[in-house]
Amino acid sequence: MPADPRNYPPGWAAFTLLIRARAGDRCECEGECGLHHERRCDERGGQPAKWARGRVVLTTAHRNAPGGPCQCEPLCMEPEHVASMCQRCHLRYDAPRHTASAARSRRRKATQAGQTTLPGTEP
Repeated sequence: MPADPRNYPPGWAAFTLLIRARAGDRCECEGECGLHHERRCDERGGQPAKWARGRVVLTTAHRNAPGGPCQCEPLCMEPEHVASMCQRCHLRYDAPRHTASAARSRRRKATQAGQTTLPGTEP
C-alpha cells in the first residue's frame, strides 16, 4: 500500500495488480532510476534481492519526474504513466522529489518554531 492512500485514486490497489501482471512480476525500470543505462532491471518480485538482503517487493511508480510521461495532478491511473518497479529503482527514481519534500518540511517546521531563514537561502 502507498504511504498515504489519500494521495492515490480509488481502486489503486487493484490497479497495481494489473500493472504487476503487465510487467510479468518483474521490474520495468529501463534506466529511469539512473542505474541500468537503458537496459531493463532484472529484479523479479518475490525473488531474493541481488543488491540487498530479503526479497524483492515490486511497487507501482508514477513516472512523474521532470520530463516523465505523467504530470497529472492529482495522481492518475493511466497504465502508460506508471511502471512496476522494485523498491531500489522506485526509491532512486523518486529521490529528487523526496529530497525536495524533506527540505520543505524542515523549512515549515523551522518557521513554525519561530526560526528565521537567512537571506538568499530560501528556495
